[in-house]
Amino acid sequence: MLILNFLLLVIGFVGLIKGADWFVDGSAGVARKLRVSSIVIGLTIVAMGTSAPELAVSTTAALKGSNEIALSNVVGSNIFNLMVVLGVCAVIHSVPVDKIILKRDFPFSIGAMILTFLVTGRGVLFTGEKLTKDPDSRFLFDMADDVGMVSRPLSITLLVIFTAYILLLIYDAKKHPEEEEDVESMTSKKCLVLILTGLAFIIAGGQAVVYSAQYIARSFGMTETLIGLTVVALGTSLPELVTSIVAARKGETGLAIGNVVGSNIFNNLLILGVSSTIHPIAVNTASFFDMIVLILMSFLVMLLVFRKKELGRAGGALMLLVYTAYVIFAAIR
Repeated sequence: MLILNFLLLVIGFVGLIKGADWFVDGSAGVARKLRVSSIVIGLTIVAMGTSAPELAVSTTAALKGSNEIALSNVVGSNIFNLMVVLGVCAVIHSVPVDKIILKRDFPFSIGAMILTFLVTGRGVLFTGEKLTKDPDSRFLFDMADDVGMVSRPLSITLLVIFTAYILLLIYDAKKHPEEEEDVESMTSKKCLVLILTGLAFIIAGGQAVVYSAQYIARSFGMTETLIGLTVVALGTSLPELVTSIVAARKGETGLAIGNVVGSNIFNNLLILGVSSTIHPIAVNTASFFDMIVLILMSFLVMLLVFRKKELGRAGGALMLLVYTAYVIFAAIR
């Protein structure tokens, strides 16, 4: 039974990756017809496509009541996108960061996570009531203790902010259209077929991943938080990794950085908003600390790119080392 679930996990990941690939191709074909820049495509169309696996997994987990996977998948995927996807791209090819992303989208992404962190952890941050010391734990606190909640009012707020952000990007794209390129574009029918087929594979793959991940976690005595933070987050972030690496190798650095930042915004606002609207998510101590780690990592990347407006190979290597240390800590925890 365990082997079958490992096989189901692999099949689910393949469905997620292939589905996201088709979805991105179809969506990018539509975007080219609308004459928008590669940065905007990365922040919206490509980010939406590569974030679709996270949406499928977190929504399916929320419907099944597996809230730890729903939240840890979002946080884990954002950490993986930021440190590994962007780090690998920088090691392959130095990544120039557009000033618009540095001034608008990156700070917006950090601000969205800080908002979620402050609201969900207000019981700890402002009253200190829920975080209780566990004398049997190797850490200061019991990682399983609940410290807050991603409530429906917060989830609706996240969705409203997300809608406003997308409208801002659409306005910006219309205000600054790209010049038409002499390239062959897909027909509208082919774009539609790719989008619908991709979504079908993404949804089916997401259900397979959640089901098999839960079984494997229980078999090895792992918590859903840990497996959502590592295995599931890695699998659902593979589309971002593949898309950004290909973009970096082709010199499409605007698409690469836009995909990472846009995916993190989609994850935190849309995916967390949708999944917690379906079922409010309890935030345990482990997820609370992981949100702190994500915020600190985001500021680290900002510092690395702030002076030269680019992320070099040394910075990318440092980010990969930091992520490795973090995964080791999460596993020990």
